[in-house]
Amino acid sequence: MNAKAAVFMGIGQPFDIREFPVTATPAGYGRSTLIASGVCGTDLHFFRGGLLVEPPTVIGHEFVGKLTDCNPAEAEKYGLAIGDNVIADIAVPCGECLLCKTGDDANCVNMGVTNGGSIHEAPYLWGGYTEVNYTPLANLVKIPEGLDPTAVAVFACPGPTAMHAFRLGEQAGLKWSEIRSAVVQGGGPVGSYAVMYLKAMGVAKVYAIINRADPAREALLRKLGADEVLTLAAEGAEAVTKKLQAENGGLGVDLCYEASGAPNAFPQGMNILRNRGIYLVPGQYSNSGGIEIQPQLITFKAVRIIGSSQYSMIDVRDYLAFLTEHPALVPTIRDLAACYPISETNKAFEDALAGKNVKTVLVK
Repeated sequence: MNAKAAVFMGIGQPFDIREFPVTATPAGYGRSTLIASGVCGTDLHFFRGGLLVEPPTVIGHEFVGKLTDCNPAEAEKYGLAIGDNVIADIAVPCGECLLCKTGDDANCVNMGVTNGGSIHEAPYLWGGYTEVNYTPLANLVKIPEGLDPTAVAVFACPGPTAMHAFRLGEQAGLKWSEIRSAVVQGGGPVGSYAVMYLKAMGVAKVYAIINRADPAREALLRKLGADEVLTLAAEGAEAVTKKLQAENGGLGVDLCYEASGAPNAFPQGMNILRNRGIYLVPGQYSNSGGIEIQPQLITFKAVRIIGSSQYSMIDVRDYLAFLTEHPALVPTIRDLAACYPISETNKAFEDALAGKNVKTVLVK
């Protein structure tokens, strides 16, 4: 039996669609067949050259599949069984560094990955852009029965990313009862999930900021929970900033969540926050250039700025718990998936780079 995979060939190069033999499952690993695998913004950075990965390789880290082969006794240790729908989490913290030993393994300084294996050595298929995936059983998370696995795949990375950022916010003093107004900068997958989560957490006024007018995207953000969608190109950055500074009697908003990845979003975020406001910044995930800021704002406003770049297994489980606890959201989430077979990965990337989809997903 063979399985198709889309092989990343380098910056700006078309993916090479190849077939690989499906080989024996290594001890300690699970073999899963593809249900849906998301195209992450990180993958687009690889393609553009904003982040570097050595080709040829199978990229992708949002694999959702059905566990089809493993040692049943080994799987049972992790609460898994053949036939389960699973998410493959690629992060492998070292367990020995300061961060790991103090309960913050998402920020392990010696982080390994499960998708870094060579396509020249069996079992070949480590990444997400493949019809069959091999992942250590320790890195598989069971999807609760009743949850649509394709819907789960839509936010398989943005969801845990947000859960971790909000968890860090809570550790730094975020109290949901004190968050009356919040802003999400960016309307892509990371921003869309944040909008949905903020509204579900009871935030009275949720704003979303997008760059240019997009009626379909605006309607979606409102459906997910945004009370108002502000457009920089149409309204102007200065007018948007002034509007948000009017919150809390002219102090500014309580919380801002940066999900756009645009460097110029950062100074605006600091400007719209109230004194002691919270700025969560998981969106600046590549070197997109520098921007001038006014650091005195950090001092005089005592702004709490919290970066967050990774997530851990607990965040994946929290994400799944959130979907389980909010079943009414799942059909809307499922509708966000624009699905392409592995054989059409190049078309999927073309559309993702053009911003045609909220979430681009590869399927078998």
